[in-house]
Amino acid sequence: MLSLFDQTSNQSQNLLPFEGDAFYYGKVFSFAEATSLYQNLFSTIDWQSDLIKMFGKEILTKRKMAWYGLEPYEYTYSKVKKTALLFNDTLLQLLKVVEEKTGETYNSCLLNLYHDGNEGMGYHSDNEKEMKEYGAIASLSLGAERKFSFKHRETKEKVNLLLEHGSLLVMKGETQKHWVHALPVSKRVLKPRINLTFRTVVL
Repeated sequence: MLSLFDQTSNQSQNLLPFEGDAFYYGKVFSFAEATSLYQNLFSTIDWQSDLIKMFGKEILTKRKMAWYGLEPYEYTYSKVKKTALLFNDTLLQLLKVVEEKTGETYNSCLLNLYHDGNEGMGYHSDNEKEMKEYGAIASLSLGAERKFSFKHRETKEKVNLLLEHGSLLVMKGETQKHWVHALPVSKRVLKPRINLTFRTVVL
């Protein structure tokens, strides 16, 4: 298992040892900027409990989510169809920053609000049929620092890192094909975190 908690961030270094591309840019916003963005998004985003289907039943999650886009795109997530709200000014500004940092383009954003470390996400891949195949996904973290884990589908090899307040992680290439990722729960985390994943929907 590779752990990156104590290593200096370097976006030119691929975090994954093989069959995928993931780059951690570290903090792309200052503490003050990241805190202001967090407060803005916390109060202005149309947060909703995520409705997922498990074992034939619909379940409302404690974690809140929101789906935004340059157009009212539709996509199916956890077997539930969702329609994007239009980007507000803050999301448009963040889209521009993320595109400049990563050299990629995106047209939509899935946001998640985790109230504390009791809320997380199990291992999964972001490979919904509406998403651009092998397209880049840029993950911006605001709020509480959280552990993030990659696991290879075949070898089960793991790569762990700490997502900092105001930091940016990019996954692209064949990452979603060969790796799954998770946000593990942690009772030590007492504060909320907002995660924005910029991605590309193919019409």
